Amino acid sequence: MLQPGERLDDLMAEGLQIIQSDDVFCFSMDAVLLARFCSVPGRGEMLDLCTGNGVVPLLLTTRTKARIRGVEIQERLYEMATRNVALNGLSEQLEMIRGDLRDIHQTLGYGRFDAVTVNPPYLPVTTGEQNVNHHLAAARHEIYCTLEDVVAACSRLVRTGGKVAMVHRPSRLIDIVLLMRKYKLEPKRMRFVHPRVNEEANMVLIEASKDGKPELRMLPPLVVYSSGETYTDEIYRIYNGGNERDGGTQPG
Repeated sequence: MLQPGERLDDLMAEGLQIIQSDDVFCFSMDAVLLARFCSVPGRGEMLDLCTGNGVVPLLLTTRTKARIRGVEIQERLYEMATRNVALNGLSEQLEMIRGDLRDIHQTLGYGRFDAVTVNPPYLPVTTGEQNVNHHLAAARHEIYCTLEDVVAACSRLVRTGGKVAMVHRPSRLIDIVLLMRKYKLEPKRMRFVHPRVNEEANMVLIEASKDGKPELRMLPPLVVYSSGETYTDEIYRIYNGGNERDGGTQPG
């Protein structure tokens, strides 16, 4: 199932494996943290936007029996994600869709999903050095969608009372919160991720409820490294299949 330049990696979660390529896409820690942070329905339907090679949906299968769809606009990544579903024998639970999140509601419908996750591009196209590799540039920069496009899409697709979980950079936090409220997504849980104790956060995990009432819980900081390049115990638990502290399961 491997194409030139691809490799097969172990996801360290219930025997799951994933096809990746340094030339096209490799998942990073933010995807793993998102998959362990988000609330999940016991059953029902979930959706992952900007799914890449499908890593978040794959990891979510270890937490829920819900039907999960992933949406990816790049054909090469969509094709890779589809092979990852087949590789792991998960076609009855997972489905990958090639599409644009800005209009995917026209195919999937409004207010259909119990939970939506998204690990979007972090950088506006006017900032940062864009990679000459188009696949990598699109994963990092808002080439196919802006932050507002992402939040608006989540709001259209999630049901009232459903959850939307995102991982992003702390520098965009104010924009994220303002846009969520603009599109009737009320932030409910937030957690900052710090490389080391006493270092600035370089990621933020945030979850909102569609049409929810104002009430935000600030969870304890998540520290990645205890010393040098040694992961903290919590990071080891997350990578080995344990949920991130206060990760939730919705009744379903």
